[in-house]
Amino acid sequence: MSHPLQTASHAPVAPRRQIGRLVVPDVLRGIAIVAMLIAHADGALLRGMPAPIDLAMDELNDLASPLFAFVMGISAQLVWDRTVPGRRGVVVVQQMARGVILIVLGVWLAAWGGWVDVVLAYLGVLLIVAAPLLVLSSVWIVGIAAALVLLAEPLVQTAQLLLGPAVADLSVPIAADAARWVALGANYRLLSLLPMFLLGVLAARRGMPAGAALGPIAGVGLMLAAVEPIATATLPGGWPSGGWIDTAHDLALVLLVYAGVAGLAGVRSPALRRVLRVLAVPLRACGSVALSLYVLQIALIAWWWSMGIGYQRTEWGLWLVLVPGLVLIGLGWWRVVGLGPIEWLLGAVTGRYRLIGRPQSGER
Repeated sequence: MSHPLQTASHAPVAPRRQIGRLVVPDVLRGIAIVAMLIAHADGALLRGMPAPIDLAMDELNDLASPLFAFVMGISAQLVWDRTVPGRRGVVVVQQMARGVILIVLGVWLAAWGGWVDVVLAYLGVLLIVAAPLLVLSSVWIVGIAAALVLLAEPLVQTAQLLLGPAVADLSVPIAADAARWVALGANYRLLSLLPMFLLGVLAARRGMPAGAALGPIAGVGLMLAAVEPIATATLPGGWPSGGWIDTAHDLALVLLVYAGVAGLAGVRSPALRRVLRVLAVPLRACGSVALSLYVLQIALIAWWWSMGIGYQRTEWGLWLVLVPGLVLIGLGWWRVVGLGPIEWLLGAVTGRYRLIGRPQSGER
């Protein structure tokens, strides 16, 4: 028997609709995009909020990008598993091509202006670097992910020494951008996102851990969640962005959210399962069209920024447009059309979706 958040029906994928998608990754991706919508809208459009709300918004902001990277790892591995061995090299090239397009799209969106640090270029670099790693065994994946986590702080410090001059040299903008994408970004960086991607790869290879495995996952998440409060109490001078404490915090959020969603996917009560299906629909919808919603959000923010809106006063009307409004748009598009327009275009350009005819072997 399938669980309410675990699987959807398994029909062939058409270029514009994806009926057979796994629901847990879509729900996780939906949580990530909704967290990003809320985080981007909160500080700029809601001023003077109570401290608990500001703290919750900070946590959502911290959750969004590592959870995106985690789900990207799950998705990449699922595509890999569903592809016949002879075509897996093509899959790697497709993923890297998607990364290039995300970089171009991210640079273009950033040029529109606004108060958002656009994440797409960072995710594009992540795909370019991470896609070839899918050929490695799980032992190597674990080793690379563990090394990145354990060496997070010295890696960031070394990158600041080696790449810092590239950021300061404004005569070569692409060098400055590349340095930020790899290691020196204020909010995102390859060094922080790659372990989350690899963790997603491992989760997919383990068949999406569920049941009794969720207890240890949640336990590790809770232990890691205690690192930042302890550091706050004992290190009043702060700590470097992207270092051990930041990495522990990101891992805690990802593990706890995964354990929660996967735990809800395993409920057995029929009545509760029906409720969960209903509650999961908006998240599943937004997760399916996350990239399109993100682009639409950036367009709205850039428009408002050009009008002098943002960080001035509370704008509840605009907040309602940017958060619940976009969620409703995502839900409506998913219900009527299916696959998001940007997702479809990205897949068509990289050859993942065929414009006509039946889907290729291994496509889902």
